[in-house]
Amino acid sequence: MWKLAFLALAAIFAAGCDSKDAAVTEIYSPVYSEKSSSGGKSLILGVHPLHNPKKLFEVYGPLVDYINANVKGANIKLEASRNYEEYEKKLFARRFDLGLPNPYQTLKSMDHGYRVFGKMGDDFNFRGVILIRKDSGINEVTDLKGKVVSFPAATALAATMMPQYYLHTHGLDVNRDIQSSYVGSQESSIMNVYYGKSAAGATWPIPWLKFQKEQPDLAKHLMVKWQTETLPNNSLVARDDFPKETLEQIEKVIFNMHNDPKGREILERMPISRFESATNATYEPVRKYIANFSKAVRPVE
Repeated sequence: MWKLAFLALAAIFAAGCDSKDAAVTEIYSPVYSEKSSSGGKSLILGVHPLHNPKKLFEVYGPLVDYINANVKGANIKLEASRNYEEYEKKLFARRFDLGLPNPYQTLKSMDHGYRVFGKMGDDFNFRGVILIRKDSGINEVTDLKGKVVSFPAATALAATMMPQYYLHTHGLDVNRDIQSSYVGSQESSIMNVYYGKSAAGATWPIPWLKFQKEQPDLAKHLMVKWQTETLPNNSLVARDDFPKETLEQIEKVIFNMHNDPKGREILERMPISRFESATNATYEPVRKYIANFSKAVRPVE
């Protein structure tokens, strides 16, 4: 039975480190009830902050258990990060053996020795949504002028860049007309709208659907006012030194999860219908989108 435990580890630094390097880092790791039968080195799967760490383990922990149970010799462990910045720092330092980054992070991971081997299905869900309170009186995009709009993080593609591009193409200068508040997570972006700290908040369909299911009394006060176009969904990447035979087994298992009742149950928690094969080329539309966004709205880097 899968158990959760969260370990907050303070980084210890020698005297003379600068303040940036001496920042405390939280690393969250699950505890498994059974040791891997392989007894080999643990392989780390890093999932970008789709949810807060606790929720992320609840959703993706069973996926790791499923892979370990069905791939001979697998010893994969899940690691969450407290925010996008922390996740990207780990990804670009090649800490993760496997990753589930967002499409923008996917492009950046290629520059650090990762390659795409798969992706989440249901691209129709990879879009930005902009929420408002039902009693806000906001009707047009231009009604947001002079107001605060919450976003999870500057590098969140579906939940930040795509909504910002939407606002840009509908009459707002997002650098001058609104105050962009980067609040760290999808849930925070939604809650900022509920509490009236922001006039609107951006996220993407998956966290919004979960919020409606888990907190209906709060969600009933909110509504999706606008939504964006779509792009390829989040990717699965492997570091260039990942064991080839193990990766081939993992691909076989996860790309067929939707054919297995237990696998479908795990997928429904995400919620997606399936994982599917993909390559670096799958994300070329994202590269073009980022280029247009950087030119029209703001530099991403």
